[in-house]
Parts: sequence; C-alpha cells; structure tokens
Amino acid sequence: MDILIVEDELEIAKLIQLSLEKEGFSCRISRDGISGLRMFQEQPPDLIILDLMIPGLDGLEVCARIRQNWSVKDPYILMLTAKGEEIDRVIGLSTGADDYMVKPFSPRELVARVRALLRRSLRQGGQNQVYRTQNFLVDVEQRTASRQKNSQELEILDLTSLEFNLLSTFVSNPGRVWNRSQLIDKLWGDNFFGDERVVDTHVARLRKKIEKDQAHPSFIKTVVGVGYKFEDAPVV
Repeated sequence: MDILIVEDELEIAKLIQLSLEKEGFSCRISRDGISGLRMFQEQPPDLIILDLMIPGLDGLEVCARIRQNWSVKDPYILMLTAKGEEIDRVIGLSTGADDYMVKPFSPRELVARVRALLRRSLRQGGQNQVYRTQNFLVDVEQRTASRQKNSQELEILDLTSLEFNLLSTFVSNPGRVWNRSQLIDKLWGDNFFGDERVVDTHVARLRKKIEKDQAHPSFIKTVVGVGYKFEDAPVV
C-alpha cells in the first residue's frame, strides 16, 4: 500500500514514515500543499496523511481539491493537526477527510488508524455484488454507484470512498434501521477512535449528492433517537 505524507515538520514526517514502513507500507513525503497535490496527481496513493497547517495550500484546500478532482484513485485521507477543537474536526471531515488525529499522537495509534482505513477497501475485495433499488444501482466490485435519472438513463454519482461504502451499506438493506455504532463498525471496523457524530457528517455529505431536498430527504431518513434508514424499493 502506498501512503503519501503531507507534513511540513520534517521530524514528525520522518516519525510517521518510520512507523509505517516498519509495518510494510511504502511512504512518500511532501512538506507543502502544492507539492503534495502534485505528488497525488503524478502517482495517486492509497492513503494520504495530511497535516492541516501546511504552507502553500493548507490541508483543507488540498483535501477539497483531491475530492473534487480525483480520477484514477480516490484515496483515504487521515487529517493530522495540532488543533483539537470540535469545529476543526467538523470542518476537516466536511471537506472529505475520512478520519482525524490531533497532535501529539501515538505512532502506534496512527498505524492502527491507517490499518483500519485501508481495511475498508479490503473488506470489499472478492465481493461480486450488485445492489439494485428503484432509484439506485451500486456495483461493489467495480466501485460504481448510479442514480436513476429518468426511465431510460442512469446518472453516475461522484462519491468519495467512504460515501460509496455508506451508500452501498444502505442500498444493500433497504428499510433497515442503522444506529451510529453499527454504521461505524461497518465502515471503520474495530479500530475506530473518533466521535460517533462523524457518522452524521458523512450522512449529510451523502445526502447532498443523492437527495433533491436535504431538509426533507426521500431516501436517507433520520430515525429519531436511533439513527438512519434507507427507503427505496428493492429490485429483485
């Protein structure tokens, strides 16, 4: 697995690199946002460890550009920063980050989070599954998701890796009610370390891409006091 580390503090970047390479990962280092974005475009990695406060382009801008312009590969993004306030976590996740760590951090925890993120894609391996509902088509093997645009045409959805996995989970079980813990287990696995409310952030981002009216969603419904459920008629 190829990992791109975008971190301007060389000692921290080297510590991350050493910790990950000991576990068998291949790592590259960039020390500013502009070169980090260029390295992503030249050789898309499987995962990016992205510091928030970096010169050139800050981490939020780099993250947003990657999510808007990825083509060959849609990497997982672990945002790393000295800031720990809730608003910073929410902003980071809302731009497309998959996870968030605050400095100072434990190298062992960092490795565990990286493994947990990469395990999401491995869980999809070997599944030749296609889920169909009245309005959606999700191909797990091809990692494509489409929405019925009209009676004759499908519209390809531009989703991040996590958004794809979330939609796939919903579409695979129409009508099932999922609480946050169940969705976390499905998407992050046993090594999740964050706040359960991160689920709400990613559900909101997915709604923006599939719902006509986010205030009154037709597909991803909130079940008050429990979690979420997906409503759409399955196609047998």
